[in-house]
Amino acid sequence: MNSGYEAVIGLEVHVQLKTRSKMFCACRNATGAAPNSLTCPVCLGLPGALPVLNAEAVRMALVLGLAIEGDIQPESTFYRKQYFYPDLPKGYQITQGPRAIVEDGHLDIPGDPMVRGEEGPVRIRVERAHLEEDAGKSHHDMDGKFSHVDLNRAGVPLLEIVGAPDLRSPQEASDYMKSLHRLVVGLGICDGSMEEGSLRCDANVSVRRRGAAPYGTRVEVKNLNSFRFVRQALDHEIARQAAQLQRGEPVQMETRGWDASIGETRGQRTKEAAMDYRYFPEPDLPSLVIDPGEIETVRRALPELPERRIQRWREAYGLGLDEAQALAQSPAFADYFETVAEQSGSGRGAAAWMLGEVSRTLNDRGAGIEAFPLAPEALAELVRLVETRVLAFGTAKEQLFPAMLAGGGSAESIMVEKGLAQVSDRSHIEVLVAQVLAANPGPVAQIRAGKESLKGFLVGQTLKAGQGRLDARLVQEVLSEALANY
Repeated sequence: MNSGYEAVIGLEVHVQLKTRSKMFCACRNATGAAPNSLTCPVCLGLPGALPVLNAEAVRMALVLGLAIEGDIQPESTFYRKQYFYPDLPKGYQITQGPRAIVEDGHLDIPGDPMVRGEEGPVRIRVERAHLEEDAGKSHHDMDGKFSHVDLNRAGVPLLEIVGAPDLRSPQEASDYMKSLHRLVVGLGICDGSMEEGSLRCDANVSVRRRGAAPYGTRVEVKNLNSFRFVRQALDHEIARQAAQLQRGEPVQMETRGWDASIGETRGQRTKEAAMDYRYFPEPDLPSLVIDPGEIETVRRALPELPERRIQRWREAYGLGLDEAQALAQSPAFADYFETVAEQSGSGRGAAAWMLGEVSRTLNDRGAGIEAFPLAPEALAELVRLVETRVLAFGTAKEQLFPAMLAGGGSAESIMVEKGLAQVSDRSHIEVLVAQVLAANPGPVAQIRAGKESLKGFLVGQTLKAGQGRLDARLVQEVLSEALANY
């Protein structure tokens, strides 16, 4: 973007709540069922059908509100938002009106130093989080001749989290989405599946002259369902608006969609104002009144929040931010890591295995940590053997770990049975180092001439000669001494 302009971004994030039933009826809240099989007169909006509020959805909204330190409203109301789409069977959506169940919270994210001029966390305000129902889903034939509507999703509970226009770059918007994703998954109120649409966002973005106080004309980019699409769509839209302003053309207030196939946003319609939706109070639902005792019950049951857990790991184990965030990807993954770290006595070692071989195995199998065949205590034993230098990392990775996955027994029993214990006999390593130096006079001469990077080659040759069972740190020490005296 032209350096004379800056972006102003606010995200409206739609979180599908992980309740057993829909928002206002007893239909099952699930994915993968036959089209239009999870419907009833209430979610189809048939005459005479009356909505009944899902108490579990209310509890989940309270959980989110307390986690973001929002103000829980003692009384809030439901309204009808009128619009006419084929996948909205009632012709209106039941949502919360002027006052939401949660008002004025916040999330802290890493700031983008490229736009803020300094590093450090940035507090992003959350204006409100309100309960509403989802619409159905339209499916279009590849040839564009026919469209089909599946109403299984109609009436599924949503929590819309409306962020203030405090974000200043696509990177910050992506980080905000990731933080919110970790939070709602960690709280157990959403499964976090962006591919299934469980968490998606609309981005409100405008561009203004750098340092100017008024906001520019706001454009809404709809239905972004991946972190990558958030960054790409905002990058394109910000550049598009800045180019228009530079040409002296006004930006039109409108709704646009992201076309990932061509990497562009496309105009869909002019942006509706609130009056266009013809809001009025939902006559079939009373006001939602929250008892203070219920708030305290939910507060006492809150788990440790993902961002607090991340900070604790960084302080206790010296982990980097990206590492800690990856380990907090789900409560189950985080709990597994924590057990391995405690049992092995090495947080860094546990993190390396969890983000390395364990994650690679899960990706290959298309499974989550819940389906991983090793108990955390079993992996902790392997980590401990490596960290205490009883077992070489290469041997552990290439031989023990696969054998354990195949049900071959514990790490120690396999190591003993196969004779894989690490060799830390200094005299044995000195012999192998001498042989490697004698066989590689060229690299030795280059190292003595100052090309230190070739040391790694000689270390690798020595480890290979020791069949991967040598103590790598001792090999490096012996090699350095041998080269100094060569």
